[in-house]
Amino acid sequence: MPLRPLAVFALLSVAAIAAEPVQLFNGVNLDGWHIDVPAMDQDPSVPTPFIIRDGKLVSLAHTGGHIITDATYADYRLEIDYRFAAKPGNCGALVHVSTPRALYGMFPRSIEAQMMSGNAGDFWCIVLDITVPDMEARRGPPEEWGVTEGKKRRIMNLTDNSENPPGEWNNMTIECVGAEIKVWVNGDLVNHGHDCGATSGQIALQAEGAEVEFRKVALTTIATLSE
Repeated sequence: MPLRPLAVFALLSVAAIAAEPVQLFNGVNLDGWHIDVPAMDQDPSVPTPFIIRDGKLVSLAHTGGHIITDATYADYRLEIDYRFAAKPGNCGALVHVSTPRALYGMFPRSIEAQMMSGNAGDFWCIVLDITVPDMEARRGPPEEWGVTEGKKRRIMNLTDNSENPPGEWNNMTIECVGAEIKVWVNGDLVNHGHDCGATSGQIALQAEGAEVEFRKVALTTIATLSE
């Protein structure tokens, strides 16, 4: 059940009521999450790319896949503290996750908030679409847009230089309310989409070729009341 509201703040014509944040990762084990790594299906000896180390959730670089919440969520603010533990590379946080392995036999249907070093805050459409201002400038020719293999699925972010230097911690905040998704990186609004094709789903983190540490994965439920 959704958490009951404790604090109130207004934004334009919508009153948003936010509960206390809940830590989705407890620092001890992976309770509340499950791992989806296709290579592990094919070969049970393949080690998991998601481990606990020094109280942190670590996405290792050796095998591609996702760690996905068991629960589904709607109308929330997700705060993630992450850093590339070694060489900067690629990773992402996925929201509104549903059908597993819907793209390239790997990626679940979702909207990805990109964490790739140098591109944090890009949207990637994974069998699920979203609209932003200046779509042609940020996505390319409309006839090439799409959400499946071979289509232009990347929507570039709004800012440069929002990320901290390699090795330092970054904060990514993703707010999903109704059909809107907003993304901040270290306090900068880096993307804002609307008319998303889903308004709820699971949450996932990637293993995609670079070692990434997560020290915080916290979710605050938001209830919205039209004034």
